[in-house]
Amino acid sequence: MIPGAFEYHRPGSVDEVVKLMTKYGDDGRVIAGGHSLLPMMKLRLAVPEHLIDLRDVEGLGGISHDGGTITIGAMTTQHEALASAALGKHCPILQEASAQIADPQVRYVGTIGGNVANGDPGNDLPAVMQALDASYVLHGPEGEREVPARGFYEGAFDTAMAEDELLVAIKVPVPAAGHGYSYQKLKRKVGDYATAAAAVILTMDGDTCAGAAIALTNVGDTPLFAEAAGEALVGGKIDEAAIAKAALEAKKITDPASDLRGPADYRTHVAGVMVQRAIAAALARANG
Repeated sequence: MIPGAFEYHRPGSVDEVVKLMTKYGDDGRVIAGGHSLLPMMKLRLAVPEHLIDLRDVEGLGGISHDGGTITIGAMTTQHEALASAALGKHCPILQEASAQIADPQVRYVGTIGGNVANGDPGNDLPAVMQALDASYVLHGPEGEREVPARGFYEGAFDTAMAEDELLVAIKVPVPAAGHGYSYQKLKRKVGDYATAAAAVILTMDGDTCAGAAIALTNVGDTPLFAEAAGEALVGGKIDEAAIAKAALEAKKITDPASDLRGPADYRTHVAGVMVQRAIAAALARANG
């Protein structure tokens, strides 16, 4: 189908974007890579009268490492993330997850900010950002504020970001040196959303788990931070029993829909399997 008619805007600064968003309100939409918005426009599920393109906005790209924080500009593409030496050294789970998003054509244009900002529970990076305890920098008429990824998602396509705010950057605390990580995803075919997926970050102190964070993709209305699942691993040795307990705790918080990817109980089962695989892979990496 063909999208409805709209007026096209191509601002050059964040302040210009915010002014346009404030001016047009519900009638305006911002576009980054366009992989979420354009299909909805073609189906007439989204009919914005004003389209605000972020392509020429200064200061929204790039990846920087400053002390204990990695800052990722919202317009940084998934391809750029895969090529980043800083992410490869300090936060490789973001590269592992980015490599599983759609296909290379999408990753050349799809942006990190777009993937985390629109509240689609099927997107891969929101759960990873929750596992990393990242925060999102939002710019609005009153200036900037930061919102934790773990408190950002409120429902399907519903977030804590106001209509006149723009996500400009993601701040990621650098995981501990020698940490373990894994993003495990089951999908029907290349390019598809996950049937279920799990992100795991582990910090080990010898044989004892000193820290664990687990988050889930596409098994609820939002990405799910499985706090109790992580807590099930902390303070002891990660053996088969501990992994099984963590998977069980993760499955308790799932509420997937029955759809073409399978019935709800199957998708919940898969979520548990992905958690088990991700924990095992992260543990292997933490142990060298």
